[in-house]
Amino acid sequence: MSYNVSRRDFLRTAGWSSVTLSGVLGSSVWAEGPAAPAPIKIVAVSTSPRKGKTTAQGLRIVLDAARAVAPDKIEVVLVELAGLSIPVEPALGLPLPDGVKDDFPAVAEVIADPRLGALIVGSPVHYANVSTLCKAFIDRLGQAFRKEFKLSGKLAGALAVGAARNGGQEYVLHSITRALMCHEMAIVGDGRPTGHFGATLWNSGNDDISTDEFGVKTAQDLGRHIAQLALKMSQA
Repeated sequence: MSYNVSRRDFLRTAGWSSVTLSGVLGSSVWAEGPAAPAPIKIVAVSTSPRKGKTTAQGLRIVLDAARAVAPDKIEVVLVELAGLSIPVEPALGLPLPDGVKDDFPAVAEVIADPRLGALIVGSPVHYANVSTLCKAFIDRLGQAFRKEFKLSGKLAGALAVGAARNGGQEYVLHSITRALMCHEMAIVGDGRPTGHFGATLWNSGNDDISTDEFGVKTAQDLGRHIAQLALKMSQA
C-alpha cells in the first residue's frame, strides 16, 4: 500500500489528500441508516531529507497498523517533506528571501483538517538530534498553530530511525514530543508490551528496516495504540 503523493500533486490542489487517498485506501461502505461519522484522520509527517527511505518506511508501518484497528473509521495520510521548501523565516517573523518558495502552507492545511485525531512526526537521527528539516517543520508548526493552540487535545506520537540500535533514537523522540507538548497535544508512546516512548528503528546501512524485528514491532505498537486512543476519544 502506498501513501506517497508527488510534489506536484501535493502543491497543486488544496484538497489533494481526499482525492489521492480515495484511490489508495478505497472508499468506505456504510450500512443503510443514519449517516456514519467521517473517519478519523491520522497524519504522519516524514522529516527525512531522503524521500521514500527508512523514516518514510517506518511511518508506513505505523499507519498500516493504525488503519488495521478500524479500517472503516480511520483514514491515514503520509506527508513526506523531502523535496519541499520549508523555510524558517516566517517562524522568526522575517520575510522570505527573494525567490524562496514556501511549501509549508500546503502541509499545514493537511494538519488543520478538523478530522485530525493524531499527528505522528518521524525523523532520522542526525548527530543525536532531529534532522534540520524536522526542526524547520517544528518551528513552522509552532508559528502556524500554537498561538491559538489549535492542536490542543489532539494525540501525538514520534518515530526515530538511527544508524545503530542505540544510536540516539530516544533523544530524537524526546525532542519531537517536547515540542508537541508545547501545543497541549497528548503524547502517545508505543504502548504494550514495552510501554516506551515511541517507535525506534535501526537502519543497518542498507536502507532496509524490515529485518529490525524489535523496531518494526515498536512502529506497529505505536500505530495500534494511537489509533485505539483516537477512537476512544472520538466516542467520548
